[in-house]
Amino acid sequence: MLTRRGFTFGAAALAAGAGLGAFGRSSAAPLAPLPVPGTGRVVPLDLVAAERPTVLPAFAGRALPLWSFREAAGFPLVVRMRIGDTLAASVENRIPVGQEEMSVHWHGLRIPNAEDGVPYLTQPPIPFGERHAYRFTPPDTGTFWFHTHCNTAESIGRGLVGILVVEGDETVPYDGDEVVCLKDWRIGEDGGFLPFATDEGASRAGTFGTVRTVNGRVAPTLPLPAGGDVRLRLINVDPTRIPQLGIEGAEAAVIAVDGLAVAPFPLSTWRLGPAMRLDVVVRAPAEGGTATLMDYFAKEPVTLATFAGTGPDRGRGAFDPAPLYAAPIPAPDLANAETLPFAFSATATGAAVADLASDEAQPILGPLCVTDRTFWAINKAPWPGRSHARLPQPLAVLRRGASYRFVLSNGTPHVHPIHLHGHSVHVLKSSQRTIVPHMADTMLLTPKERLEVAFVADNPGDWMLHCHILEHQETGMMAYFRVA
Repeated sequence: MLTRRGFTFGAAALAAGAGLGAFGRSSAAPLAPLPVPGTGRVVPLDLVAAERPTVLPAFAGRALPLWSFREAAGFPLVVRMRIGDTLAASVENRIPVGQEEMSVHWHGLRIPNAEDGVPYLTQPPIPFGERHAYRFTPPDTGTFWFHTHCNTAESIGRGLVGILVVEGDETVPYDGDEVVCLKDWRIGEDGGFLPFATDEGASRAGTFGTVRTVNGRVAPTLPLPAGGDVRLRLINVDPTRIPQLGIEGAEAAVIAVDGLAVAPFPLSTWRLGPAMRLDVVVRAPAEGGTATLMDYFAKEPVTLATFAGTGPDRGRGAFDPAPLYAAPIPAPDLANAETLPFAFSATATGAAVADLASDEAQPILGPLCVTDRTFWAINKAPWPGRSHARLPQPLAVLRRGASYRFVLSNGTPHVHPIHLHGHSVHVLKSSQRTIVPHMADTMLLTPKERLEVAFVADNPGDWMLHCHILEHQETGMMAYFRVA
């Protein structure tokens, strides 16, 4: 049986890049963005973040103290809206007192800074029992999500996430549209939650879950319309794990990265780090047939989900997935872009803890948002301990409307998914791998790699830049830049 465990980051990207132009109509770049006037429609969203004992299919009949935004919403909560709609979200904090300084970050959305949801940096935290209103009109279609930005390892570990789908980018309708949400749960032998963060994990590759799920189920079977072209919105909301995804038994093509359109190319494998999204069109099996979503980054390949063809065959011809409309994101002026370096490294404390860490994981003890220990740094500056309320100076101040090239350098032996708030960047080149041209808001930075990205700093405000392995974020690998 073919296994793709041997693919490296570079080999997977190269294989994908070699497939560009393999489809008929899809060999061209994504179509130009459509002008999208405001629809005038307001989408109300009422969220009450609270602890709710919940039984998910993956929990073997046990109720665990999940944190969720809605009663009996299942997992994950999925919110859909159309491009041009305005989202009016009201968020109430009912997380137990002393556990959560509440705010909601709308991950991947290029929205006004005041709506970004970072406590103290863009808004005061929401006190227990009180509400905060977010209101914005997303400028882009795509697959996004939302989560808190304080005590994030625990809140996401307990399930406090939501998916936000902004529709309207399809040039030709697909036969289905499915959210495929990847998340591990840290469940011990006694059936309860294990510590969500540990010193050993925080100083190394992160603290991994023990039960792997898709949409809250272990290796579920998802029905798809037989013979149809179905859009799968793959979303990794796990705090730590970085699977290497592939689909066996069906043709599949990548059509968007982090919600933003790319010229469709065949899916070989793709490393999907925490917070990253990958939109894939799959030709569903014939009725009674199956295909599988695999993770090859394991000692043995892991089946994450099975896709089963159901119903009458859709009768499509050769696999030729329709492209998406492009996002209206300005292209940077590379010839005149200012280059800024950002070095991601371990602190002396982090290196020492990693060397001394025992096999027995000890929970991190510290206040909310970040711990009082810093294991990681950006440009040799770790995010100050204690809380978000103690803000450092910005690492860089950018001129609004100017083009910038960020050179991200990883001086550590670990992979870091680096998330940039408020902007989407063009991923240009790597010192170690061939890059499939795309835009993203979260980029994998492999060990000892230099990755170049570029963008127009067109969104004013203070914007976070951090690792989305959440224990790394909370122990120092976080900073912000200012656009003024």
